Amino acid sequence: MSMLRDISLADAGQTKIEFASRRMPVLAALTERFAETKPFAGHRIAACLHVTTETANMCKALVAGGAELALCASNPLSTKDDVAASIQRDIGAEVFAIYGCDRETFYKQVQGVLDIRPTIVVDDGADLTSIIHNDYPQLLEDIIGGTEVTSTGVLRMRNMANDGALRYPVLPTNDAATKHLFDNRYGTGQNTIDGILRATNMLLAGSTVVVIGYGWCGRGVAMRARGMGANVIITEIDPVRALEAKLDGLLVMKLDDALAHGDIYVTVTGNRDVITLSHMERMKDGAVVCNSGHFDVEIAVEALQKTAVDRRELRPNCVEYVLPEGPRIILLAEGRLVGQSAAEAHPAEVMDMTFSTQALGVQYLIENAAAMKPGVHEIPRSIENVVASAKLEAYGVSIDTLNDAQQQYLTDWRIGT
Repeated sequence: MSMLRDISLADAGQTKIEFASRRMPVLAALTERFAETKPFAGHRIAACLHVTTETANMCKALVAGGAELALCASNPLSTKDDVAASIQRDIGAEVFAIYGCDRETFYKQVQGVLDIRPTIVVDDGADLTSIIHNDYPQLLEDIIGGTEVTSTGVLRMRNMANDGALRYPVLPTNDAATKHLFDNRYGTGQNTIDGILRATNMLLAGSTVVVIGYGWCGRGVAMRARGMGANVIITEIDPVRALEAKLDGLLVMKLDDALAHGDIYVTVTGNRDVITLSHMERMKDGAVVCNSGHFDVEIAVEALQKTAVDRRELRPNCVEYVLPEGPRIILLAEGRLVGQSAAEAHPAEVMDMTFSTQALGVQYLIENAAAMKPGVHEIPRSIENVVASAKLEAYGVSIDTLNDAQQQYLTDWRIGT
């Protein structure tokens, strides 16, 4: 039985989904192909994803391909209730997603998708995967494989594999170049800045933005903040990434040293306790703190809430906390994904590549999972090339190809200078 805010919102959701589909030509073409070939027929797919217009279009592709699909939210603040209603009514998936629900309801939604006894798991953050392995091991006998779309989830699944706990093969969509080079960098970069601006309406030009973590998401946030005139400071634990940030022309320093400078702090690490209460007590008065990592563990939100002597909501997704002997700290989106919670999530153009890669990954599992051992496998390069080539074609871009002599030169060790 689905869990929705209000099915009558479906008309508004349908309009938004259709608008996003116009900017997802690769996925639209795949949907047409899947409708003819039915590669997912006979399979039950349990998906735990951000319930957005872009996700709706991947749901459309999976259902068109013959899948029975159940969808739950991977974050309670990223769900769009009208989109969830349209996925249920117009696309035919069973949806368990309500914006702003409490933690107990959130996990009931996760459990709800498991009633279909999935044969394939499509995950975002590995919550669904870990719950199946921990609480519903009886479902494992039916599951042939899964996919994981975010870096935090891939890390969790690799940890499961290293512990010998992962019981089926997983394709890490996040590791595909057609995902992290574009979705993480351009999608997260844009929607993080979008979320900060919608929540605060601050002027970035002339402000100092501290980006904690310089992976692909951090690179994107730094790029967009710098492009809007902000002074950007990077903090890192990885010497190679720190060096890259330095050579990219950014200031690099320890977080403790950045506390005297930052106006806005963005965590993008995938780790816990990145900004602690001690850090916030030493920030400038009125400092803005937000997170763009998958889980809400990067900022010490609970410690901030317990310690603050006053609290007031300044704007939607923008709450000011007054510390006893310290500054006023402005926390955005409860420490959850600020771009998903306070803005509109990733633009359709980048999710076109991510979800096309994901859908083709599901098809690959159906065709090959029987020969794959449990563990985290690579996304085949052939899938990435298909998606990238189709995206270039949609942009009207043509590229060169190698002739026979050039191809032979690259594969022959005998030819020297």
